[in-house]
Amino acid sequence: MIRKALSSEIPLIVELTKACTQKMTSEGIFQWNEHYPNKEVFQKDLERDELYVLISENELQGCITISTLKDEEYESIPWLTPDYCTIYIHRLAIHPKFQHQGLASQLMDFAENIAREKKANSVRLDTFSKNKRNQKFYEARGYAKLGNISFPKQSEFPFYCYELVLKINAITKNIL
Repeated sequence: MIRKALSSEIPLIVELTKACTQKMTSEGIFQWNEHYPNKEVFQKDLERDELYVLISENELQGCITISTLKDEEYESIPWLTPDYCTIYIHRLAIHPKFQHQGLASQLMDFAENIAREKKANSVRLDTFSKNKRNQKFYEARGYAKLGNISFPKQSEFPFYCYELVLKINAITKNIL
């Protein structure tokens, strides 16, 4: 079941993302670290009503942030659609003991369905340039890689920005 997160679940979400950080680090993927993601980031997601959890068998297995806010780091990207009515995905995580079971796809299906329900033009996200598995995952879902951004507190390497166009309208047709 995927539902909005509860305030009481923030410590579990932080624990989950720390487990993901440890696994990625052991694989040479330095995408997240001791500074990010953190309790404060998830608390803001919760306050904006944008934080979701995947629960199965009474265990928190994953989380995702589904937002309408565009981060300033995204300003330099040549997006395929106009900025209005766009959904941004952040902090998608599946606890390592539940990975490779299709749960990330479930969370992305959920997020993309929310975007469609809101009649969004597109879904945007970023992923670490050294995380090849994530890049293949998003590209297989139809996301187009559009440019690079950086998060110096997280890594010296860039992050790739992706967009999935959901709705072609008159404005978008002129851009494409």
